[in-house]
Amino acid sequence: MLEFLRGRDVLVAGWGVSGRSLIEPLRDIGARPVVTDSGQKALAEAAELGLETATGDDLSNPGALARFALVITSPGWRPDSPVLVSAVTEGIPVWGDVEFAWWVDQARLYGPVRKWLVITGTNGKTTTTQMTHSILRAAGIPSVACGNIGLPILDALRRSPGPQILAVELSSFQLHWAPSVRPEAGVVLNVAEDHLDWHGGLDAYAAAKARALMGRVGIVGLDDPVAASLARKSKARRTVGFRISVPADGELGVVDGKLLDRAFTKAAILAEVGDISAAGPAGVADALAAAALTRSIDVAPNFVKEGLQDHRVGPHRSALVRELGGVTFVDDSKATNPHAARSSILGHQHVIWIAGGQLKGAQIDDLVEEVAERLVAVVLFGRDAPAIATALARHAPDVPVVELGSGDDAGMGAELTSEFGGAEAVMDRAVHIAAGYARRGDTVLLAPAAASLDMFTDYTHRGRAFAAAVQALDEGDIGSPA
Repeated sequence: MLEFLRGRDVLVAGWGVSGRSLIEPLRDIGARPVVTDSGQKALAEAAELGLETATGDDLSNPGALARFALVITSPGWRPDSPVLVSAVTEGIPVWGDVEFAWWVDQARLYGPVRKWLVITGTNGKTTTTQMTHSILRAAGIPSVACGNIGLPILDALRRSPGPQILAVELSSFQLHWAPSVRPEAGVVLNVAEDHLDWHGGLDAYAAAKARALMGRVGIVGLDDPVAASLARKSKARRTVGFRISVPADGELGVVDGKLLDRAFTKAAILAEVGDISAAGPAGVADALAAAALTRSIDVAPNFVKEGLQDHRVGPHRSALVRELGGVTFVDDSKATNPHAARSSILGHQHVIWIAGGQLKGAQIDDLVEEVAERLVAVVLFGRDAPAIATALARHAPDVPVVELGSGDDAGMGAELTSEFGGAEAVMDRAVHIAAGYARRGDTVLLAPAAASLDMFTDYTHRGRAFAAAVQALDEGDIGSPA
């Protein structure tokens, strides 16, 4: 499949982590990589490595793309990017880095073909991928977690000794550009409004996610209505589901606090809910998904249990920061949309909720209405704090709400951060106010329901600021409204 690239030029669109991972495999198959990127610094870096580069202006000239046998795009590049539109118009194939990695693996460029276990969904991808990898490690199977989780798939394939199984986290962007991938098993955890500006609507976004269901086994989250609906559209040879309640035949679920497999055996207990290091229903759902993926390749139940016991939740994903004065402080900065925040809040009974940022067009009312009874108080900041405050006024009018302000539309929340002395100072103020509303048994929860770039570098920066503010508290701050 890759022979057509030998001796030909290939355009690498985007000099990010995925773009860098393409260079050596392209050279190994005898292709000549040429790098394009919108940033001059990126192009300069590529040039320093001896790579040919091309600007967008260079490639906009008539016939400029005709030399390329293939364009490989970074996942963030939208389908309407001028270079990609021109390539399609001129009949030049456009692949994503995941599509290219799939064919590199099928060509056995770096050893025997691996089994791919693909994980996608709006929320819970990374936790499920980590849980899957932990189970595979417990079973003694050479494996690696890769893809959207940080390690490019191509870098994983080039490892020596190589893994037998890839636990591959894939975003909707990556799946959009990877139509050929046929995983050994793939799971769609859930589907909620996110990245609709990129895909053009929920239907296209869901269709991209559904590409995980095109291999030997397809797995869907039955508690999520959109994901469950994809079971009817699955092109996998076999499709099973999981739910956090009693499972039917052909499903995984929960009975009396135990994870039960009724899909890959008549009935097998896999683990206890107490074995799972991830709070609430979302953590249980992720564990069931990881169990389903690994059971689909005949990993024994005892290794599922051991792997889930060994797994520890990653930073900024419902991570316990501290317990102080009987109050629990939890960092779920990774909850960058309402769907993720919903799962996070439902994992706790009494919540002082810290939220806000960029909603990216997502609706917040349904979330607020569902979780209103769990809210003790709410502290808001960021660009779309007013929208969240309005929803709270409609659906939780008796819940105290402190709105610190909104960010500047120009970016980085200049108005808000200048008032309080920087993003970290805003977070410090929010945490102190939240602690003041807290009583023994409550949870102060950072689950913003929004993206972070109006004020912070990214969600990890936001989470670190929260953790630092929490560590600075003393018991006198608990129950003492600021």
